[in-house]
Amino acid sequence: MTLRAVLFDVDGTLADTEALGHRPAYNRAFRDLGLQFRWGPKLYRRLLKQPGGRERLKYYFESERPPLGEHQAEADANMDAWVSRVHELKSRHFKRYMRHGRVPLRAGIARIMREAREAGVQLAIVTNASRKTLQPVLRYSMGPELAAEIAVIASGEEVRHKKPAPDLYRLAMQRLGVSPEECVVLEDSEMGLEAAYAAGLPAVVTVNSDTVAQDFSEAALVVSSLGEPGAPTRVLRGELGEYPWVTLDTLRRICDARLAIPAPASLMMTHAQAA
Repeated sequence: MTLRAVLFDVDGTLADTEALGHRPAYNRAFRDLGLQFRWGPKLYRRLLKQPGGRERLKYYFESERPPLGEHQAEADANMDAWVSRVHELKSRHFKRYMRHGRVPLRAGIARIMREAREAGVQLAIVTNASRKTLQPVLRYSMGPELAAEIAVIASGEEVRHKKPAPDLYRLAMQRLGVSPEECVVLEDSEMGLEAAYAAGLPAVVTVNSDTVAQDFSEAALVVSSLGEPGAPTRVLRGELGEYPWVTLDTLRRICDARLAIPAPASLMMTHAQAA
C-alpha cells in the first residue's frame, strides 16, 4: 500500500477557527442579544468536548443555566429553537470575520495540500461542522483555487454520529475509494484523534492553544504546526524525518509504517462491500 489520500479536519487544523473565529462570534452574538455572559478560553476548551456548535450551546444553556433575561421564556418554551436562533446569529458573525481575513490557514496547510495534489494524492475534508459553516473556510481561508483541489467533503449533518465516532472518516474513505492503509489524517484534538483511531487511520496532530494539553498518545506524530521552510515546527511526539517541518514524505512514511492500530475487521468488510 502507498499513500493515496490525506484527510483534513477543519476547525483548529486547517485554520485556528475556534480562537480567531468561532469563540469571538459566539460572544458577539451574546452581546447582540443583550446577554451579559461571555465564553472565555478556559470555558470554551471545556465546551469543545461537545461535537458541534449547536450541541455546545445547548449543553451550556442546560448545564450552566446562565441568566437569559428577556429571552428566558423563549428558551424555556423551545430550547432547540432558541439554540438555533443564537447559532444562526453567531454564524453570521463568523462569516463576516472570515470575509475580513481574520482566520488564515495555519502554517504548512496550503503547502502540504499542493505537494499532495502534485503527487496525485487525493484530499478530503472531514468535519463535524455543517456544509454551511464550512463554506466560509473554503471561500475565504483556503480560496477558490485551493478549495477546488478537495476531492471529498464529509460533514457533520451527513452521519448519525459525529466525531469522536469514526463514521465521518469511514464515509470519506468510502467516497474516495481508499482503505485505511492508504490514508493519513491531520487533526488537532483528542476527539478527532479518537475518531481517526477508531477508523483504523494513522494521524498527525497539530496542536493549538485549545488542545495542547490533551492526550495524543495514539497519534503517529504530534507537532505544533505543519511548519514551513524558514518557520520550523516543534515536535511534541514522534519523528519528522529529514526536514524540520512536515512534508508529504513524512506522511508517506507514517502511512507505510502504519503507526496506528490495524483497521478493525468490521471496517475492512464494510470497505470491501462498498468497493
